[in-house]
Amino acid sequence: MSKILVSFFSASGVTKDVASKIADITGGDLFEIEPACKYTNEDLDWTNQQSRSSIEMHNLSFRPEIKNKVSNLDDYDTVLIGFPVWWDLAPTIINTFIEENNLENKKIYVFATSGGSSVDNSFNTLKNTYSNLNFVSAKRLTSNVSENDVTSWIM
Repeated sequence: MSKILVSFFSASGVTKDVASKIADITGGDLFEIEPACKYTNEDLDWTNQQSRSSIEMHNLSFRPEIKNKVSNLDDYDTVLIGFPVWWDLAPTIINTFIEENNLENKKIYVFATSGGSSVDNSFNTLKNTYSNLNFVSAKRLTSNVSENDVTSWIM
C-alpha cells in the first residue's frame, strides 16, 4: 500500500477543505504549504495589478518563501499537490514547494480548486517545467468532492 502525502496551498480555505476530504478518503497525511508571509485579502485582489498575487504571477520566477517544511518526505511514494488556479497557472508558491523538496521517484497528482478554470494548463506547465518528475494526472475539484471522485482518480 502506498503512503500518500496530501500537500496543499490554500489562500481562502477552499483548497484546504478539499485537501482534508482527500486525506480522509485516502488515509493520506496532510501538509499545508504555508507562505512565510500570509496573504491578505488585498494581496489576493486579482483585479489590482499592484496586489501581491498579481505581481507574483506576472513574474513567474518569483518564489514566495514557505514557512514550514516536510520533514519525512522519504516516507511517501505518492504526493498530491493542491492549489487554487491563479491566472490559469499554479501559484508560484507551488514552484517553491517543488523546488525545495526532492520529489523524484514519487508519483505526483495535482488537484486544483477553481470556480471555472481548468487545471490543464497548470498541470501541463508544471509537467514541462519539472520534466524530471513523475506527474501522473490532474483533476479540478470542488468543495463537494466525493469519495468516488478521488478513488476513481488516484486509487
